[in-house]
Amino acid sequence: MSIRITSPVRRAGRVERFETVVIGGGQAGLSVGHHLAARGLDHVILCDEARVGDNWRRRWDSLRLFTPARFSGLPGLPFPAAPAYLADKDEVADYLERYAERFELPVRVETRVRSLNHDGERFVIDVDGRESRIEADTVIVATGPHQAPRVPRISAHLSAEIHQLHSSDYRNPFELPDGPALVVGAGNSGAQIALELARFRKVWLAGRDTGHIPRRLLGRDIFDWIWPVIRRATLDTRLGRRMREGSMRGGDALIGIAEREIRRAGILRIGRLEEQRVGIPVVDGDLIEPRVIVWCTGFAVNFDWIELPIFGDDGLPVHERGVISGVPGLYFLGLRFQHRLSSSLIGGIGADAEFIAEQVSQRCDSTTAS
Repeated sequence: MSIRITSPVRRAGRVERFETVVIGGGQAGLSVGHHLAARGLDHVILCDEARVGDNWRRRWDSLRLFTPARFSGLPGLPFPAAPAYLADKDEVADYLERYAERFELPVRVETRVRSLNHDGERFVIDVDGRESRIEADTVIVATGPHQAPRVPRISAHLSAEIHQLHSSDYRNPFELPDGPALVVGAGNSGAQIALELARFRKVWLAGRDTGHIPRRLLGRDIFDWIWPVIRRATLDTRLGRRMREGSMRGGDALIGIAEREIRRAGILRIGRLEEQRVGIPVVDGDLIEPRVIVWCTGFAVNFDWIELPIFGDDGLPVHERGVISGVPGLYFLGLRFQHRLSSSLIGGIGADAEFIAEQVSQRCDSTTAS
Protein backbone atom coordinates (compact mmCIF):
# COMPACT_ATOMS: atom_id res chain seq x y z
CA MET A 1 0.00 0.00 0.00
CA SER A 2 1.35 3.40 -0.96
CA ILE A 3 -0.70 5.68 1.30
CA ARG A 4 1.79 8.27 2.49
CA ILE A 5 2.23 8.75 6.23
CA THR A 6 3.43 12.29 6.76
CA SER A 7 5.97 13.62 9.15
CA PRO A 8 4.78 16.44 11.40
CA VAL A 9 5.69 20.02 10.62
CA ARG A 10 7.67 20.18 13.82
CA ARG A 11 8.06 17.86 16.79
CA ALA A 12 8.32 19.46 20.20
CA GLY A 13 8.64 16.89 22.94
CA ARG A 14 5.43 14.87 22.90
CA VAL A 15 3.60 17.27 20.57
CA GLU A 16 3.09 16.94 16.82
CA ARG A 17 2.13 20.12 14.99
CA PHE A 18 0.38 20.44 11.64
CA GLU A 19 -1.08 23.38 9.80
CA THR A 20 -4.33 21.50 9.13
CA VAL A 21 -5.74 18.30 10.62
CA VAL A 22 -8.65 16.51 8.96
CA ILE A 23 -10.54 14.26 11.38
CA GLY A 24 -12.16 11.43 9.44
CA GLY A 25 -10.77 9.23 6.67
CA GLY A 26 -13.98 8.50 4.78
CA GLN A 27 -15.32 10.10 1.63
CA ALA A 28 -15.50 13.56 3.21
CA GLY A 29 -11.97 13.52 4.61
CA LEU A 30 -10.47 12.15 1.40
CA SER A 31 -12.31 14.69 -0.76
CA VAL A 32 -11.12 17.67 1.22
CA GLY A 33 -7.63 16.16 1.44
CA HIS A 34 -7.53 16.09 -2.35
CA HIS A 35 -8.43 19.78 -2.55
CA LEU A 36 -6.00 20.75 0.22
CA ALA A 37 -3.19 18.91 -1.58
CA ALA A 38 -4.07 20.65 -4.85
CA ARG A 39 -3.53 23.97 -3.06
CA GLY A 40 -0.23 22.83 -1.58
CA LEU A 41 -1.53 23.01 1.99
CA ASP A 42 0.16 20.96 4.71
CA HIS A 43 -2.30 18.56 6.32
CA VAL A 44 -2.82 15.11 7.78
CA ILE A 45 -5.97 12.95 7.65
CA LEU A 46 -6.75 10.99 10.82
CA CYS A 47 -8.64 7.76 10.09
CA ASP A 48 -9.85 5.51 12.90
CA GLU A 49 -10.06 2.43 10.65
CA ALA A 50 -7.34 -0.16 10.02
CA ARG A 51 -7.79 0.42 6.26
CA VAL A 52 -9.34 3.24 4.31
CA GLY A 53 -12.86 2.12 3.41
CA ASP A 54 -13.39 -0.25 6.32
CA ASN A 55 -16.51 1.63 7.41
CA TRP A 56 -18.05 0.48 4.10
CA ARG A 57 -16.65 -3.07 4.31
CA ARG A 58 -18.50 -3.61 7.60
CA ARG A 59 -21.93 -2.86 6.14
CA TRP A 60 -24.37 -5.60 5.18
CA ASP A 61 -23.23 -8.01 2.50
CA SER A 62 -25.79 -7.22 -0.22
CA LEU A 63 -25.71 -3.42 0.12
CA ARG A 64 -25.41 -1.44 -3.09
CA LEU A 65 -25.36 2.29 -3.72
CA PHE A 66 -28.59 3.74 -5.03
CA THR A 67 -26.64 6.32 -7.02
CA PRO A 68 -25.18 5.07 -10.35
CA ALA A 69 -21.42 5.02 -10.82
CA ARG A 70 -21.42 8.23 -12.88
CA PHE A 71 -22.73 10.08 -9.80
CA SER A 72 -20.56 8.22 -7.26
CA GLY A 73 -17.05 9.51 -7.85
CA LEU A 74 -14.89 11.75 -5.67
CA PRO A 75 -13.06 14.82 -7.07
CA GLY A 76 -10.49 13.97 -9.69
CA LEU A 77 -11.25 10.24 -10.03
CA PRO A 78 -14.47 8.90 -11.61
CA PHE A 79 -15.85 5.70 -10.14
CA PRO A 80 -14.32 2.86 -12.24
CA ALA A 81 -17.49 1.23 -13.56
CA ALA A 82 -20.08 1.56 -16.31
CA PRO A 83 -22.07 4.81 -15.86
CA ALA A 84 -25.32 3.07 -14.84
CA TYR A 85 -23.70 0.47 -12.57
CA LEU A 86 -24.75 0.35 -8.91
CA ALA A 87 -21.61 -0.45 -6.93
CA ASP A 88 -21.68 -2.81 -3.96
CA LYS A 89 -20.26 -1.84 -0.59
CA ASP A 90 -16.91 -3.62 -1.08
CA GLU A 91 -16.39 -1.90 -4.42
CA VAL A 92 -17.00 1.44 -2.73
CA ALA A 93 -14.51 0.56 0.02
CA ASP A 94 -11.85 -0.46 -2.50
CA TYR A 95 -12.46 2.69 -4.52
CA LEU A 96 -11.88 4.89 -1.46
CA GLU A 97 -8.67 3.03 -0.67
CA ARG A 98 -7.44 3.40 -4.26
CA TYR A 99 -8.38 7.08 -4.16
CA ALA A 100 -6.11 7.67 -1.16
CA GLU A 101 -3.31 5.76 -2.89
CA ARG A 102 -3.79 7.46 -6.27
CA PHE A 103 -3.37 10.95 -4.82
CA GLU A 104 -0.90 9.89 -2.11
CA LEU A 105 -3.07 11.45 0.54
CA PRO A 106 -1.47 11.80 4.00
CA VAL A 107 -3.73 9.33 5.81
CA ARG A 108 -2.94 8.05 9.30
CA VAL A 109 -4.91 4.86 9.89
CA GLU A 110 -5.86 3.40 13.27
CA THR A 111 -5.90 6.89 14.76
CA ARG A 112 -9.05 7.46 16.80
CA VAL A 113 -9.53 10.97 18.13
CA ARG A 114 -10.48 11.08 21.80
CA SER A 115 -11.00 14.83 22.15
CA LEU A 116 -10.72 18.15 20.35
CA ASN A 117 -10.13 21.38 22.23
CA HIS A 118 -8.37 24.72 21.88
CA ASP A 119 -5.69 26.00 24.22
CA GLY A 120 -5.99 29.65 23.20
CA GLU A 121 -3.33 29.39 20.50
CA ARG A 122 -3.95 26.16 18.63
CA PHE A 123 -6.37 23.29 18.41
CA VAL A 124 -5.38 20.34 20.59
CA ILE A 125 -6.25 16.80 19.51
CA ASP A 126 -5.83 13.85 21.85
CA VAL A 127 -5.67 10.40 20.28
CA ASP A 128 -6.50 7.04 21.86
CA GLY A 129 -3.53 4.92 22.88
CA ARG A 130 -0.92 7.64 22.48
CA GLU A 131 0.79 9.81 25.03
CA SER A 132 1.62 12.47 22.45
CA ARG A 133 -0.95 15.00 21.35
CA ILE A 134 -1.50 16.70 18.02
CA GLU A 135 -1.76 20.45 17.59
CA ALA A 136 -3.12 22.29 14.56
CA ASP A 137 -3.85 25.80 13.36
CA THR A 138 -6.90 24.54 11.46
CA VAL A 139 -9.18 21.54 11.95
CA ILE A 140 -11.73 20.05 9.56
CA VAL A 141 -14.19 17.63 11.20
CA ALA A 142 -15.15 15.20 8.43
CA THR A 143 -16.67 12.33 10.40
CA GLY A 144 -19.93 12.33 8.41
CA PRO A 145 -23.56 11.97 9.51
CA HIS A 146 -23.55 8.25 10.43
CA GLN A 147 -21.79 8.17 13.79
CA ALA A 148 -23.91 6.59 16.52
CA PRO A 149 -26.56 3.93 15.78
CA ARG A 150 -29.93 5.16 16.96
CA VAL A 151 -32.18 2.61 18.68
CA PRO A 152 -35.53 3.56 20.30
CA ARG A 153 -35.79 3.37 24.09
CA ILE A 154 -38.45 0.71 23.84
CA SER A 155 -35.74 -1.78 22.84
CA ALA A 156 -34.54 -1.95 26.44
CA HIS A 157 -37.99 -3.15 27.59
CA LEU A 158 -38.39 -6.01 25.12
CA SER A 159 -37.96 -9.65 26.03
CA ALA A 160 -34.45 -11.06 26.21
CA GLU A 161 -35.74 -13.90 23.99
CA ILE A 162 -35.86 -11.48 21.06
CA HIS A 163 -32.54 -11.11 19.24
CA GLN A 164 -32.08 -7.39 18.56
CA LEU A 165 -29.52 -5.65 16.36
CA HIS A 166 -29.12 -2.34 14.56
CA SER A 167 -28.80 -2.29 10.78
CA SER A 168 -25.14 -1.30 11.20
CA ASP A 169 -24.54 -4.75 12.74
CA TYR A 170 -26.62 -6.69 10.19
CA ARG A 171 -24.63 -8.72 7.65
CA ASN A 172 -26.93 -11.33 6.07
CA PRO A 173 -29.94 -13.54 6.95
CA PHE A 174 -27.78 -16.55 7.80
CA GLU A 175 -26.13 -14.91 10.79
CA LEU A 176 -29.48 -14.45 12.52
CA PRO A 177 -31.47 -16.94 14.62
CA ASP A 178 -34.27 -18.74 12.79
CA GLY A 179 -37.79 -17.41 13.14
CA PRO A 180 -39.92 -14.40 12.18
CA ALA A 181 -38.22 -11.02 11.85
CA LEU A 182 -39.48 -7.53 12.58
CA VAL A 183 -37.71 -4.78 10.66
CA VAL A 184 -38.32 -1.40 12.28
CA GLY A 185 -37.88 1.56 9.96
CA ALA A 186 -39.36 1.60 6.46
CA GLY A 187 -36.76 3.74 4.70
CA ASN A 188 -34.40 2.49 2.01
CA SER A 189 -32.24 0.42 4.37
CA GLY A 190 -35.23 -1.09 6.14
CA ALA A 191 -37.00 -1.99 2.89
CA GLN A 192 -33.86 -3.56 1.40
CA ILE A 193 -33.15 -5.66 4.50
CA ALA A 194 -36.82 -6.68 4.81
CA LEU A 195 -36.86 -7.89 1.19
CA GLU A 196 -33.70 -9.93 1.76
CA LEU A 197 -35.02 -11.51 4.97
CA ALA A 198 -38.40 -12.28 3.39
CA ARG A 199 -36.76 -14.81 1.07
CA PHE A 200 -36.16 -17.04 4.10
CA ARG A 201 -38.67 -16.14 6.83
CA LYS A 202 -41.81 -14.28 7.79
CA VAL A 203 -41.16 -10.54 8.00
CA TRP A 204 -43.02 -7.55 9.38
CA LEU A 205 -41.93 -4.09 8.25
CA ALA A 206 -42.84 -1.39 10.77
CA GLY A 207 -43.00 2.29 9.85
CA ARG A 208 -44.98 4.61 7.68
CA ASP A 209 -44.89 4.74 3.92
CA THR A 210 -42.38 7.42 2.88
CA GLY A 211 -43.29 7.27 -0.81
CA HIS A 212 -41.56 5.75 -3.80
CA ILE A 213 -39.36 7.02 -6.61
CA PRO A 214 -39.08 4.67 -9.62
CA ARG A 215 -35.64 3.45 -10.61
CA ARG A 216 -36.19 4.49 -14.23
CA LEU A 217 -38.21 7.24 -15.87
CA LEU A 218 -38.73 7.68 -19.62
CA GLY A 219 -36.04 5.12 -20.36
CA ARG A 220 -33.36 6.72 -18.17
CA ASP A 221 -32.13 6.17 -14.63
CA ILE A 222 -34.02 8.39 -12.21
CA PHE A 223 -30.77 10.04 -11.10
CA ASP A 224 -30.24 11.37 -14.61
CA TRP A 225 -33.26 13.54 -13.88
CA ILE A 226 -32.92 14.35 -10.18
CA TRP A 227 -29.14 14.73 -9.77
CA PRO A 228 -28.98 18.15 -11.47
CA VAL A 229 -31.84 19.30 -9.25
CA ILE A 230 -30.34 18.23 -5.94
CA ARG A 231 -26.98 19.67 -6.97
CA ARG A 232 -28.55 23.08 -7.68
CA ALA A 233 -31.00 23.05 -4.78
CA THR A 234 -28.75 24.62 -2.15
CA LEU A 235 -29.88 26.03 1.16
CA ASP A 236 -29.53 29.46 -0.43
CA THR A 237 -32.55 28.68 -2.60
CA ARG A 238 -36.20 28.39 -1.69
CA LEU A 239 -36.41 25.02 -3.47
CA GLY A 240 -33.47 23.66 -1.49
CA ARG A 241 -34.91 24.75 1.84
CA ARG A 242 -38.31 23.29 0.95
CA MET A 243 -36.79 19.97 -0.13
CA ARG A 244 -34.72 19.76 3.07
CA GLU A 245 -37.75 20.45 5.27
CA GLY A 246 -39.80 17.84 3.41
CA SER A 247 -37.12 15.19 3.75
CA MET A 248 -36.49 15.91 7.42
CA ARG A 249 -40.21 15.85 8.18
CA GLY A 250 -41.33 12.96 6.00
CA GLY A 251 -38.22 10.81 5.54
CA ASP A 252 -36.53 9.80 2.32
CA ALA A 253 -38.64 8.16 -0.37
CA LEU A 254 -37.81 4.58 -1.36
CA ILE A 255 -35.72 4.50 -4.53
CA GLY A 256 -36.61 1.71 -6.93
CA ILE A 257 -38.66 -0.24 -4.34
CA ALA A 258 -42.40 0.01 -4.91
CA GLU A 259 -45.02 -0.97 -2.35
CA ARG A 260 -46.24 -3.72 -4.68
CA GLU A 261 -42.76 -5.31 -4.56
CA ILE A 262 -42.91 -5.33 -0.76
CA ARG A 263 -46.37 -6.93 -0.85
CA ARG A 264 -45.33 -9.53 -3.45
CA ALA A 265 -42.47 -10.60 -1.18
CA GLY A 266 -45.03 -11.47 1.50
CA ILE A 267 -43.85 -8.74 3.86
CA LEU A 268 -46.51 -7.60 6.30
CA ARG A 269 -46.67 -3.81 6.46
CA ILE A 270 -47.53 -2.51 9.92
CA GLY A 271 -47.50 0.85 11.69
CA ARG A 272 -44.92 2.35 13.99
CA LEU A 273 -43.62 0.37 16.96
CA GLU A 274 -44.28 2.59 19.97
CA GLU A 275 -45.28 0.28 22.82
CA GLN A 276 -44.75 -3.16 24.31
CA ARG A 277 -46.69 -5.51 26.54
CA VAL A 278 -44.80 -7.87 28.89
CA GLY A 279 -41.76 -7.52 26.65
CA ILE A 280 -43.62 -8.21 23.40
CA PRO A 281 -43.88 -5.50 20.71
CA VAL A 282 -47.33 -4.01 20.16
CA VAL A 283 -48.19 -2.36 16.84
CA ASP A 284 -51.63 -0.99 15.99
CA GLY A 285 -52.94 -2.66 19.15
CA ASP A 286 -51.78 -6.14 18.12
CA LEU A 287 -49.00 -8.25 19.67
CA ILE A 288 -46.13 -8.98 17.27
CA GLU A 289 -43.95 -11.94 18.26
CA PRO A 290 -40.69 -11.85 16.30
CA ARG A 291 -37.59 -13.90 17.04
CA VAL A 292 -35.43 -11.13 15.58
CA ILE A 293 -35.70 -7.35 15.42
CA VAL A 294 -33.53 -5.34 13.04
CA TRP A 295 -33.56 -1.66 13.97
CA CYS A 296 -33.26 0.33 10.73
CA THR A 297 -33.79 3.53 12.65
CA GLY A 298 -30.85 5.52 11.41
CA PHE A 299 -28.00 7.23 13.16
CA ALA A 300 -27.48 10.13 15.52
CA VAL A 301 -24.56 12.51 15.44
CA ASN A 302 -22.12 12.20 18.30
CA PHE A 303 -19.81 15.12 18.85
CA ASP A 304 -19.31 14.60 22.59
CA TRP A 305 -15.57 14.45 21.97
CA ILE A 306 -15.50 18.07 20.78
CA GLU A 307 -15.03 20.24 23.85
CA LEU A 308 -15.91 23.57 22.24
CA PRO A 309 -19.06 25.74 22.56
CA ILE A 310 -20.24 25.41 18.97
CA PHE A 311 -23.42 23.33 19.17
CA GLY A 312 -27.10 24.20 19.02
CA ASP A 313 -29.94 22.61 20.96
CA ASP A 314 -30.15 19.85 18.36
CA GLY A 315 -26.58 18.75 19.05
CA LEU A 316 -25.39 19.91 15.64
CA PRO A 317 -22.69 22.52 15.07
CA VAL A 318 -23.91 26.04 14.33
CA HIS A 319 -22.30 26.79 10.99
CA GLU A 320 -22.58 28.53 7.65
CA ARG A 321 -21.70 26.10 4.85
CA GLY A 322 -19.48 24.22 7.30
CA VAL A 323 -17.67 27.30 8.60
CA ILE A 324 -17.82 27.78 12.38
CA SER A 325 -17.78 31.55 12.84
CA GLY A 326 -17.46 31.40 16.63
CA VAL A 327 -14.23 29.39 16.50
CA PRO A 328 -11.94 30.62 13.69
CA GLY A 329 -10.12 27.80 11.94
CA LEU A 330 -12.73 25.12 12.66
CA TYR A 331 -14.75 23.61 9.80
CA PHE A 332 -17.16 20.73 9.28
CA LEU A 333 -17.70 18.60 6.18
CA GLY A 334 -20.11 15.81 5.25
CA LEU A 335 -23.05 16.93 7.37
CA ARG A 336 -26.46 16.08 6.00
CA PHE A 337 -27.76 19.06 4.00
CA GLN A 338 -24.60 20.99 4.84
CA HIS A 339 -25.25 23.17 1.79
CA ARG A 340 -26.78 20.91 -0.85
CA LEU A 341 -29.18 18.00 -0.67
CA SER A 342 -26.26 15.92 -1.98
CA SER A 343 -23.79 17.13 0.68
CA SER A 344 -23.49 13.79 2.46
CA LEU A 345 -23.55 11.60 -0.66
CA ILE A 346 -20.32 10.15 -2.00
CA GLY A 347 -20.80 11.82 -5.37
CA GLY A 348 -22.01 15.13 -4.01
CA ILE A 349 -19.49 15.92 -1.32
CA GLY A 350 -16.83 17.26 -3.68
CA ALA A 351 -18.35 20.72 -4.08
CA ASP A 352 -18.51 21.27 -0.32
CA ALA A 353 -14.97 19.89 0.05
CA GLU A 354 -13.67 22.36 -2.51
CA PHE A 355 -15.41 25.24 -0.73
CA ILE A 356 -13.94 24.28 2.66
CA ALA A 357 -10.46 23.82 1.21
CA GLU A 358 -10.66 27.29 -0.31
CA GLN A 359 -11.71 28.74 3.06
CA VAL A 360 -8.70 27.07 4.67
CA SER A 361 -6.42 28.39 1.93
CA GLN A 362 -7.67 31.95 2.39
CA ARG A 363 -7.20 31.67 6.14
CA CYS A 364 -3.63 30.43 5.68
CA ASP A 365 -2.91 33.30 3.27
CA SER A 366 -4.29 35.91 5.67
CA THR A 367 -2.38 34.43 8.60
CA THR A 368 0.85 34.46 6.62
CA ALA A 369 0.27 38.03 5.47
CA SER A 370 -0.32 39.24 9.02
